[in-house]
Amino acid sequence: MKTTIQMSEVEETKALPILLRHSPSAILPNRISIISEDVVKTLREAGVQFTELARESNAPRLEEVDSSKRI
Repeated sequence: MKTTIQMSEVEETKALPILLRHSPSAILPNRISIISEDVVKTLREAGVQFTELARESNAPRLEEVDSSKRI
């Protein structure tokens, strides 16, 4: 499961070595990163503070749903 986080400039400086070691992850503008759950755990253990913006949902995507079936 992927998690989208945002952190301050100071926290990003602490997090970068961890983020670079644990690929795949995406580092976006405004200090936003999309990372896996194990990286979330590693950042928390390292004392990096961040705001969790979103989590990947386990719900099926529209293209995965059979339109002929009733819910």
